[in-house]
Amino acid sequence: MPPVVSGLALTPVKGARLQTVDSVVLEPHGVRLNRRFFLIDEHDRMINGKHLGELNTVVAAYSEPERRLRIQLPGGQVLEAEVRLGDEVQTKFYSRSAGARLVEGPWSSALSELVGRPVRLVEADEQGAVDRGARGAVSLISTGSLRRLAEQGGCDHVDPRRFRMLIEVDGLDAHAEDAWVGSAVRVGEQARVRFEGHVGRCLITSRDPVTGVIDLPTLDILGEYRRDLDTTEPLPFGVYGRVLEPGTVRLGDALAPEG
Repeated sequence: MPPVVSGLALTPVKGARLQTVDSVVLEPHGVRLNRRFFLIDEHDRMINGKHLGELNTVVAAYSEPERRLRIQLPGGQVLEAEVRLGDEVQTKFYSRSAGARLVEGPWSSALSELVGRPVRLVEADEQGAVDRGARGAVSLISTGSLRRLAEQGGCDHVDPRRFRMLIEVDGLDAHAEDAWVGSAVRVGEQARVRFEGHVGRCLITSRDPVTGVIDLPTLDILGEYRRDLDTTEPLPFGVYGRVLEPGTVRLGDALAPEG
């Protein structure tokens, strides 16, 4: 049996809690609804759940046809309005520069109060707020790898949302997806993805994906058996790639590596 898509997850606001969905549309720059917005600090630097665990308590939803953004805060307060854009801003997004527009409305002040420091909500340019740009528009992890990590850490289960991956795949041995780097994979009937590298892990994976509290030493666990591998990034867990051919991906779709 070929491997199949067993999970899909995204969030319109980078760093907010991931939401599971039944299907996504892969476009050249990824999924349009995924990480459409992100937060910057007073120096125009992108900040996410690595810096602010409280963002995991935020649930966001976005309707593109209506241009309406909805954010629910942990206390139950809901902020919903049409997205109106302000000034352009050149943000510092890891090691690269990324264009964005400030988002006017109630969200920045409410999120600043939640995290205890000034933040501003911005809308990303057409490439979206994915970490590696178009070459990393798709991310993927296998359930086999998640089970292996849980075994190594002495856990019954590790929530895949910790790793903030777009696609979860069943039917692979642990870390078998590592071998897909450098190859193209057909996903469903339409989409085709070339995997460019291994996803190196950081502190954000140590945070509970609902509360944002650091509660699992994922980096230590990965280091015990994944530290010295010949991979594109250190402490690898999952792979990332670019969209070669766009298309809809649904739960249950088969994956077919080429070559």
